[in-house]
Amino acid sequence: MSHSAHSDDHVHAVPLRILFAVFAALIILTFLTVGVTKVDLGGLNIWIALGVAVAKAILVALYFMHLRWDSPYNSLILAVAFVFVGIFIGFALKDSLEYQKYVERPALLDRLQPQTIQDIPKLPDSSESDPAH
Repeated sequence: MSHSAHSDDHVHAVPLRILFAVFAALIILTFLTVGVTKVDLGGLNIWIALGVAVAKAILVALYFMHLRWDSPYNSLILAVAFVFVGIFIGFALKDSLEYQKYVERPALLDRLQPQTIQDIPKLPDSSESDPAH
């Protein structure tokens, strides 16, 4: 098989209107992500943000990485992988947020104030404190 025959089989020039439509969708999804941070939806905020991130990743992979024109199996596997990554990250974040309300700030941190080098007392010289010398 010659190189030209191989490259002819894999040419999929994407029309600019599709690329611009995907770009517009990515911009809209970005604004949606930012907008969701302005509204307090409780635990839904993280799930919406992760859902939008997964949708954006799938769009990039399908259209800019040309998986849309590859084997449908490859596209399906990638989309399912992104969905599960989003689910796993969501559960990990949800779990870490559940126990944060039980973590107390150490009292020592509240008592500490910024100090300069001049404010820190000097340690006694080891030769002065050692009676053998």
